[in-house]
Amino acid sequence: MNCTECDAGLSVPTDAMKGEIISCKDCGTSYELMRDEGSGQFSIRPAELEEEDWGE
Repeated sequence: MNCTECDAGLSVPTDAMKGEIISCKDCGTSYELMRDEGSGQFSIRPAELEEEDWGE
């Protein structure tokens, strides 16, 4: 699978788990790994980044 931002190839570790965060080695975009229950294949979606609240 490829990065949606820069189209670089993404490496998924062989021991990857659903919900794990991976990053593109070229542009640094973060993705969350999703696993299809039927096929067992991984897909990606943009990772949700939590921002600091700073008490607001």
